[in-house]
Amino acid sequence: MAAVLLVCTANICRSPMAEAIFKARLGDVFKTIASAGVHADPRGGPVDARAAAALERHKYSLERKWRSRRVEPEQLGQYDLVLAMEVEHVAALRKKAAPEHHARILLLTDFVPEMAGEDIPDPYFGPVAGFDAVIAMIERAAGSLQMAAREGRLKFS
Repeated sequence: MAAVLLVCTANICRSPMAEAIFKARLGDVFKTIASAGVHADPRGGPVDARAAAALERHKYSLERKWRSRRVEPEQLGQYDLVLAMEVEHVAALRKKAAPEHHARILLLTDFVPEMAGEDIPDPYFGPVAGFDAVIAMIERAAGSLQMAAREGRLKFS
């Protein structure tokens, strides 16, 4: 089975929410599901309290010991897919990655035809409802990935 890394800016909102959703919905597709941030604090920190509350409202959870982490260049070759929340993240990750790993670094929304190329917005500076909207977008992407896997359209290099 494959491994997926979910990436946002600081690894405290979007990517940990995606990690929890993927673990709940895509554990049969991915053996390893992890998250990290392009600019995460190297010391690690907890998930944003509003993200944790949104996950709880939607019946998802993270491990109690979960801590944020920064993406390191050598990690990018360890995952079959690296799914970023923003176009800017894809560019930053490809700068860090060896050229042979560029094709596995994609935008999460690229798996949802009507959302392809769109960023998953950062809810950090917005209202609490933004966290619920992000969960809905991630759930759509997870559903599309699950369908692609079932239909044999999800290929790993």
